[in-house]
Amino acid sequence: MTWTELRHAHTPDGGRMVLRCRDGVYEIRVNGWELMSNRAHRSEEAMAELACAGRDGVRQVLLGGLGMGYTLRAALDAVSAAARITVVELLPEIVDWNRGPLAALAGRPLDDPRVDLRIGDVGEALAGAQAAYDAILLDVDNGPRPVSDRGNQLLYGPAGIAAAQRALRPGGVLAVWSADPAPEFEQLLAASGFAARAVEVSPRGTPDGPMHTILLGTLPEGCRKDLIPTARQD
Repeated sequence: MTWTELRHAHTPDGGRMVLRCRDGVYEIRVNGWELMSNRAHRSEEAMAELACAGRDGVRQVLLGGLGMGYTLRAALDAVSAAARITVVELLPEIVDWNRGPLAALAGRPLDDPRVDLRIGDVGEALAGAQAAYDAILLDVDNGPRPVSDRGNQLLYGPAGIAAAQRALRPGGVLAVWSADPAPEFEQLLAASGFAARAVEVSPRGTPDGPMHTILLGTLPEGCRKDLIPTARQD
């Protein structure tokens, strides 16, 4: 059976993004590279669980990047009925796809009344926030080594990490999805004052095959943001 192209869009730097399906499998590809698929989404769910599950008092969550909706669904399942999740998605086409052909895959998470959806740049949303969130989840591009928009590198640099620090409440968690290990980013988190760690997760939930990486940074309890060191840009 051949692939059927359902929708297409363009990334900010001119790449062609395609939503296609074949025999119940949905893929989003950029310039021929697979960006995400409903065959392999366990790592997106794990990111939300690691950042939110079991943490009392998680009331405000920021999710950068909607994808196929799996991260949002897992975050909704991990927080209370009183919580709010702000989703910032750059491409309106991705939102349309999640309301259309992709809607049923993650159980229509955009319909949940706890969701506040915004079209825009999550970096700009972070820049304007001060101690606003208990968890920040970044599922943007391919992680710290972006493939669909080179401008996303700013989000994962010292300035982006500093913005996340300011936007988090003490004890808050920054979680970053990455297709590959990113030791440099983990080191940058630690140098910036976060308690940093990396967790490898199978995207298909199996012990074999390639792994994705969830990078986690926890802001110390009782810290003052103006006393947190920011990594130097040499």
